[in-house]
Amino acid sequence: MNQSRNGAPELALQWHRAGRGAALATVVQTWGSAPRRVGAQMVVSGDGQIEGSVSGGCVEGAVMVEAMDALETGKGSLLEFGVSDGDAFAVGLACGGTIKVLVEPVGSVLPESVLEDLVSAREARQPVAYVAHVETGGGALISTGFEDRFRMDRSGVEEDGRFVAIHNPPLRLVLVGAVHIAQALVPMARIAGFDPIIVDPREAFGSEARFPGEIILDDWPDEAMETIGLDARTALVLLSHDPKLDDPALQIALGSKAFYVGALGSARTHAKRLDRLSEKGFLPDQTARIHGPIGLDIGAAGPSEIAVSIMAEILSVLRKGA
Repeated sequence: MNQSRNGAPELALQWHRAGRGAALATVVQTWGSAPRRVGAQMVVSGDGQIEGSVSGGCVEGAVMVEAMDALETGKGSLLEFGVSDGDAFAVGLACGGTIKVLVEPVGSVLPESVLEDLVSAREARQPVAYVAHVETGGGALISTGFEDRFRMDRSGVEEDGRFVAIHNPPLRLVLVGAVHIAQALVPMARIAGFDPIIVDPREAFGSEARFPGEIILDDWPDEAMETIGLDARTALVLLSHDPKLDDPALQIALGSKAFYVGALGSARTHAKRLDRLSEKGFLPDQTARIHGPIGLDIGAAGPSEIAVSIMAEILSVLRKGA
């Protein structure tokens, strides 16, 4: 299940192909409490249309002018803006600072072929890094060598002066079992930047009324896992407490690249789960991937607190490793 995005790279390619011209503006350095992170992008067309943001509003106009000039000259440039205390306060900051923005016209600096490959990788949920010269732009895609940056979703400038823009697929949280904990966990996941997918073949549980506006799959979990595709940006949480639902999903998950696999249940329930998986031929080093009992041990009581403990553990594994 691929979920396409229509972000700055996609629009830049679309506008370029339509003959309108397009330049990508990317934040490469900024103040510590900036409203937009390093790596944030804005795209500017040759006729002055802009989409996206690099500062929250205080320098977008100036960046648009510079980007349109870059489209005329065909050269990339590194823009630096000193943001005053007053301007910083207007966009929600406590103090001013400096923001640096790399502007790359598509075609002349950012090769169309590289942009095409970037858009294709984003569509296919393949993590890639765009590596460019920080002052003039123009670079290539690299899929390995920046493991810490990929894990932390952290774009930035390397010591050798190269700018590394991390393009990770959106994070996903797959929940098997549309129970009360799931009702609390889904909004928490959205706040944390995850796209939830709920799996439950039981219509009374996985209903629109219980999860309004969410993606709900009523397939059996093993079929749903094949449809979704458990990649390295996906966390799987098993909440049904029913081996008929949890175990088939687990068997697929243990052979996947999912960065987190957690299962609800007591220590005794988890021990029985491991025994069943062992009988299916799974080895201890494989089943050790399962976080069970699920969640950080914070003494959680009730569905909402259990959901907090689960979300915290997922984020800890994502950012710090298993």
